[in-house]
Amino acid sequence: MSKYYISTSIPYVNGAPHIGHTLEFVQTDVLARYHRQKGNNVFFLSGTDENSLKNVRKALEKDMDVKDLVDQNSKKFLQLQEKYNIKLDDFIRTTEERHIKGVQKLWEACKKDIYKKKYKGLYCVGCERFYKESELVDGLCPDHKKAPELVEEENYFFKLSNYSDQLKGLIEKDKIRIVPETRKNEALSIIEQGLEDICISRSKERAHGWGIPVPGDDSQVIWVWFDALSNYINALGYGGGKDRFKEWWEENNNKTHIVGKGISRFHALYWPGMLLSAGISLPETIFVHGYITSKGEKMSKSLGNVVDPFDVYERYGSEGIRYFLLREIPPFKDGDFTDQKFEDRYDSDLAKGLGNLVARVLSIADKIKIKDSLISKKEIDSSEFKSEIKKTKEEVDSYLNDFEFNKALKSVWELISFCDQFIEKERVWEESENQEKKILLLIYTIHQISRLLKSFLPETAEKILSGIKIKEEKEDLKISAQKIKPLFPKLN
Repeated sequence: MSKYYISTSIPYVNGAPHIGHTLEFVQTDVLARYHRQKGNNVFFLSGTDENSLKNVRKALEKDMDVKDLVDQNSKKFLQLQEKYNIKLDDFIRTTEERHIKGVQKLWEACKKDIYKKKYKGLYCVGCERFYKESELVDGLCPDHKKAPELVEEENYFFKLSNYSDQLKGLIEKDKIRIVPETRKNEALSIIEQGLEDICISRSKERAHGWGIPVPGDDSQVIWVWFDALSNYINALGYGGGKDRFKEWWEENNNKTHIVGKGISRFHALYWPGMLLSAGISLPETIFVHGYITSKGEKMSKSLGNVVDPFDVYERYGSEGIRYFLLREIPPFKDGDFTDQKFEDRYDSDLAKGLGNLVARVLSIADKIKIKDSLISKKEIDSSEFKSEIKKTKEEVDSYLNDFEFNKALKSVWELISFCDQFIEKERVWEESENQEKKILLLIYTIHQISRLLKSFLPETAEKILSGIKIKEEKEDLKISAQKIKPLFPKLN
């Protein structure tokens, strides 16, 4: 069994989750489920980023204790993942002791590349990073549309520039595979412009005492990104106490990070640079997705244009939202979420597409009493369905290897369409000598469709399988089928 380690990025908890967080959780969950179904041993990690300055600012604004704020919002992120059936193996909070120990251990491991100096720069609290003036748009942060703050302090710096050539070679040769190609080229362009050393601490005073202390210097706390990125190894026991770190990180060649485009530089350049410095194994793959937008604008708490994922869950349910996010939002680009777009996709693909196919076939099967009915494996193998199923499986495998969730689902829906065309062409609802055989072929194909959908729509797949029983015998398949409740009722 191969090992497959996969992680989401860990969101800030200065506010409640929005639908953009749901996109990343669902994408990562699909890949984790897919690899489990393939027989791989999977470790799926998520968590929350709690030591940021923006969390401190939000707590001050609300006149709350910072710990109370992060506890409250971290709980909401866990609840969100439960609502959308995200099957995690671990959830790490960066205020946990296991994380704090790991951060400080990593600092010590990178110490040869850490130095202290006075610095003045433009800092965006929303992004938790310094900007050059040339990177601003009309003097504003391109993401948060706010002017960054001028910060002047004596801080610790990490010699990222020491690893410029190594990082370039690793990315160019896909030793660190960055998907899509545009994000790979973006990382290489940043290196070409000249990698600068990065500030990795801030004064305890500016942090209002919140954060992980720099080892040996209580006047400074560790910069949130140096802190947060190490969650990927701290959850495995890098800080001590567990041996999963060696098994899942150091000796595993299948490590994948799923992140949004706004934080790709931190994962593609800063994180590998820190790992090189510390002598720790690197991630193999970084998939960078786009944003969910609102009228073309990035959706974010600070801009106030978020869609509440709990609200849409209550109105539409998790399976419909999972499908929309995976099918409608391009994996490498931005995509809009609106109620109208959702309802159109739900109606055409789920209610009238998959739902209608299953209902029609199982209704006929129930009517003609398909129970322990036999069909030979040779008959299935020689049917036109077999080649269509094989083609769909191969396409799904290929598309998921390249993180193209929308194309994988499109391929499955082409198989659904193939079944619909067969039903109309053969008029399978009419009594005929071959009616049972035709229905058995359709039931077998729907069974295969449900297996393909297990990663994407796990609850729907299980509902379909509850109505179909297939038992393998020597040369035959024994099939039973019964009607089930509508998979996708009409929206109110």
